[in-house]
Amino acid sequence: MVFEDWKRGHDAEMGRKDNFEMASIHCKEETIMEESVWLQDLTWEDARRRITDAQNTIIVPVGSTEQHGYHLPLGSDTYVAITLAEDGARNAGVLVAPPLWFGWSPHHMVLPGTITVRPEILSELLYDIIASLRKHGIDKFVLVNGHRIVNVTWMQIAAERVKRQLGAQVVIFDPAYMSKSITRKLHWGPVGHAEEIESSHMWYRYPDRVKMERAVDNPHPPKVLYSVDPQYPDDTLCYVPSSPAEMAASVEVAGGTAGEPSKASMEGGRQYHDHLVDRLVTVIQTLQQAS
Repeated sequence: MVFEDWKRGHDAEMGRKDNFEMASIHCKEETIMEESVWLQDLTWEDARRRITDAQNTIIVPVGSTEQHGYHLPLGSDTYVAITLAEDGARNAGVLVAPPLWFGWSPHHMVLPGTITVRPEILSELLYDIIASLRKHGIDKFVLVNGHRIVNVTWMQIAAERVKRQLGAQVVIFDPAYMSKSITRKLHWGPVGHAEEIESSHMWYRYPDRVKMERAVDNPHPPKVLYSVDPQYPDDTLCYVPSSPAEMAASVEVAGGTAGEPSKASMEGGRQYHDHLVDRLVTVIQTLQQAS
């Protein structure tokens, strides 16, 4: 009887131990599976290991903080860069640097909340970020530009300098240039501001931050020999940001929107996002294979 009581107690204790060990293993597996892709979440020891695991590749999300009409948050451009970078990094097994929340936005200063930084300062800042990471062995950089088209000029200046002075590989991933085929398929209009493209993407990825019931359309008026959209098929002048007076007119009509956000949909946002993430992974893999 004593032996049987001891055995029952021993078996129960072993069962509890087995359950505890299994739970511990499960927690460890979850921790490994959910390990952050964000550099700022890691210790320096983890960062050193993950840089090697990522084949010395990192994504740098660049956005802006500026007005986005009545219905989208000021941080939309940065949120877009963040979600693309995060999903692309998970799928490609690389890291993501902390996002740059500021861009070149002088034309949006007509509305409160917008922050603009001089392009020469932004170029120097981006160069210093990359130079710091280059010291730690990272030699492949993918710059994801959420502030479509407008940020490209100063990012190009920084990227060229990095290639020439630091001997690193750098590419610029801009959604406006990487989504031409999917936007045609979805029958969306040209690139504007807080239009159906940005609105669909934000609505899909950040529905709690979008107020679609407040959206106001402001269709693009035809202009002679000018379009900001990369997929525009005809002859065009190069992009120059709008003047304060030109932006004031847009604000009067639709609160800063340029385009037709009423055409936005969450399903369109899903297809658009998946297309861009797929393209981003391809870019990363191509960059790694070339090294």
